Amino acid sequence: MLRFEHIEFLWGLALVPVLIILFFRVSRWKKKARARLGDPDVIKQIMPEVSFSKPWLKFVIFTLAYTMLVIGLANPQIGSKMEEVKRKGADLMILLDVSNSMLAQDLAPDRLENAKRAIAQLIDNLHDDRIGMIVFAGQAYVQLPITSDYSAARLFLNTINTGMVPTQGTAIGEAIAMGMRSFDFKDGMSKAMIVMTDGENHEDDAVAAAAASREKDVAIHVIGLGSAEGAPVPLYKNGKVAGFHTDSAGHTVVSKLNEDMCRQIAAAGGGAYVRATNGNSGLNIVMDEIGKMQRKEYGSKSFKDFEDRFQVFLTIAFFLILIEFFIYNRKNRRLSRLKLFEVKKP
Repeated sequence: MLRFEHIEFLWGLALVPVLIILFFRVSRWKKKARARLGDPDVIKQIMPEVSFSKPWLKFVIFTLAYTMLVIGLANPQIGSKMEEVKRKGADLMILLDVSNSMLAQDLAPDRLENAKRAIAQLIDNLHDDRIGMIVFAGQAYVQLPITSDYSAARLFLNTINTGMVPTQGTAIGEAIAMGMRSFDFKDGMSKAMIVMTDGENHEDDAVAAAAASREKDVAIHVIGLGSAEGAPVPLYKNGKVAGFHTDSAGHTVVSKLNEDMCRQIAAAGGGAYVRATNGNSGLNIVMDEIGKMQRKEYGSKSFKDFEDRFQVFLTIAFFLILIEFFIYNRKNRRLSRLKLFEVKKP
């Protein structure tokens, strides 16, 4: 496996095409300037020791040296050993509500972004546990299968928005059932789900789904997003609020947290219920409960050692710079006297 320890240095390679363009422009300017002085053959006789090809050779060598230097500073590394690393963890599935009501701004900046920030903090604090994500509104979809790749989890989290599920609603029961299908119960690892929702527009039997999961020792924890007073659901146009959702009578719809439903789901699933606030997402309390779960060892392959290879590229860069330094723009007098291909006139 190849990786770069300081990948940000590779941005220096963007300077290479700029150098090439500048060199070509300067070369054309010099050529035009010489053409204004007179006939090219006459100019060569006037300046017999000046080489017009060596600047090109020097530039090519300099560009190669610069490229090797940038790659060396980025420090390419090669993974030398792949071994089975034993980890001890549990499986955690996040069920995130992405219905339009999650755009209500009774939590800053809105309910969905508040939840995503909390999940990002959760991922940062995970070590050996595996994580997956399911998004739901009127239907549920697996956004990220169970994985120990936290970088992938952050990437998928950033793509979540309310437009990714076309059917509106809050199908919590379907999301819980999909979470159960996503688990591999043969591995014997402890499992739990965290439902993050406002519980509004509830349309299936989420309590029964939570009770069924508890029978298989999968705890369902619920984090309520929103407030009892509620807030209107904004309509966006070109990234800006263009109004609010209204009902059939033209009244502004106020979305409120269905706290009773959230408590019932958590109780049926044998988990904890916490209401999120602007100052506390509630995930710390839920993670304390998850921390009590029994962890089981599982294996995952990883590269144990990475060997640095910057020395090779820096050495090449040094010798190229040294060669470029000793190439003069003037012709070598001894070599210029050798006219191997000149035909003598009789």
